Amino acid sequence: MSTAIDNFTKKLHDNLEAVEDRAKSLKENIQSAPKRTQAEIQSKLDEAKTKLDAKKHEFDEYRAKLKTQFEEKESEVKSSVEEWKVNREVKKLEHRADKAEDYAATATLLAIATIEEAEKATLEAIAARLDAEAATATTGN
Repeated sequence: MSTAIDNFTKKLHDNLEAVEDRAKSLKENIQSAPKRTQAEIQSKLDEAKTKLDAKKHEFDEYRAKLKTQFEEKESEVKSSVEEWKVNREVKKLEHRADKAEDYAATATLLAIATIEEAEKATLEAIAARLDAEAATATTGN
């Protein structure tokens, strides 16, 4: 394999490991939620909100970039790519490869962002359920 492919796959592998780690963390948080107090869940929720607020601009940029990249991909005519291959238009093919690698990296980073948002949403749901249960216990309904 070429060095460019090796570098790309290593970076992608690292990003996918980060996705996997975030997913495992979310799973552990969900599994341990019933054992936590409302204060502990609220603390985790506040922490998740703070992290997301700090990264909101970055995540919005990923989303916008991914949308733009998707639109560019859609507008890239397949017949043009075939023509580039036949005519050995290396610069155009390299540019296309660079864009494709950047698209993959952005999609992976957005996956991480989405998992973090899912974690916050899950904690909000658990906190809301605890509020409802506490209200039920107080009123006896």
